[in-house]
Amino acid sequence: MGVEIDQAFVQDPQHRPNLSITKAQGIPLIDLSPITTTNPSPSAIEALVKEIGSACKEWGFFQVTNHGVPLSLREKLEEASKKFFAQSLEDKKKVSRDETSPSGYYDTEHTKNVRDWKEVFDFLAKEPTIVPLTSHELDDTIIHWTNKSPNYPPNFRGILEKYIEEMGKLAYKLLELIAMSLGLEAKRFEEFLKDQTSFVRLNHYPPCPYPHLALGVGRHKDPGPLTILAQDDVGGLEVKLKHKSDQEQWVRVEPTPNAYIINVGDIMQVWSNDEYESVEHRVMVNSEKQRFSIPYFVFPAHDTEVKPLEELTNENNPPKYRPYKWGKFLIHRKDSNFQKQNDENIQIHHFKIA
Repeated sequence: MGVEIDQAFVQDPQHRPNLSITKAQGIPLIDLSPITTTNPSPSAIEALVKEIGSACKEWGFFQVTNHGVPLSLREKLEEASKKFFAQSLEDKKKVSRDETSPSGYYDTEHTKNVRDWKEVFDFLAKEPTIVPLTSHELDDTIIHWTNKSPNYPPNFRGILEKYIEEMGKLAYKLLELIAMSLGLEAKRFEEFLKDQTSFVRLNHYPPCPYPHLALGVGRHKDPGPLTILAQDDVGGLEVKLKHKSDQEQWVRVEPTPNAYIINVGDIMQVWSNDEYESVEHRVMVNSEKQRFSIPYFVFPAHDTEVKPLEELTNENNPPKYRPYKWGKFLIHRKDSNFQKQNDENIQIHHFKIA
C-alpha cells in the first residue's frame, strides 16, 4: 500500500473519519460469571438477563468479561494471526479465497462500495458449509464451501478450530440470554444454528498514511444475529450512537483487556421486530500502528427463513419485515463485498413492510 493513496480507498467527504476521538462513556461491561460458574443463583441469572436486554435495547452492543473463553487460546490465535500476515504477499496469496469458497486470504474487500484499508483471512466454522449456488430465488442448487489450510504458521488450522469451538459455546450462551431478555424460551434461537454458516475472520489493518481519508472498514451493520469481537490494545472500533437527533455521533470503543465486544446484528433486529436494533459501526486506521482484530460472525443455516418471531408480534405490533431466505441474502452480499457495485448492497430495509 504505497504512499500515493489509491482513490478506491477514499471515503466520500460526509463519511470521512473525524480524527478528534470521542471516547464512549458508559458502554455496558457485563460480567458473565453467573452463567460460567457452577450453580448460579436464579436471581443472579435474572439480573444478568435484564442487563443484557437493556444493553441490546439502549446500545446495540456491549462488552463481556468472565466469558469462559481461555485467554491462552485467544493469545495463541492472535500470535498465529500476526505471523500469518507478516508473510510476503506471495505466500499469503497461496491461500487466497476463490470462486469455489470465500474462505482464505483477501485484501480488496469493499464496504459501501469503498475499499477497506485491511487484509483478512476467513475460516468457516462448519466444514463443509452448505450454501446456495446463486442468489436467484428459483435456483435450488446448493454448494459446499471448504476451508483453506495455510502451511504457516504451524498448527494454524488446529488453533482456529479450537477457537471456533469456544466461540460457538459463547455464542449459544449469549443467544440464550438474549432470547430470555425478549421473553422467549432460552433455546429459541438454537434451531436456526444447526447447519450454521458462521465464520471467524482475522483482520490486519496496516498503518495508513491517510487516516483522515480512509477507513479500515467503512460504516456498516453486521448481517447476522450476533458478532463476537476480540480487538487488540490499539483500538479503532467506532460505533454510531443511537441518538434520535439528526446529529451523527461516532464514539470510540476503548479496548478492555480480555473482554469481548458483542454487537447485535440485522437478523436479531428482524427476529425481535425492531425491539433490538443492529448498530452501525466502522474501524478507524492508525497512521503509526498496525492493528489486529478477530471477529466471529454468528450466521444461521442457509435455509433459515428470517422473519419476525411469532411470539413477538401481535395485532398491535404486526411484523415489520417480509421473510427472506438467509442463504440467498448471504450470497447476494458475498457477490458485492469483493467488487465495486453501482448500487447499494442488499440490506434488511429492503424487506421492511412500509
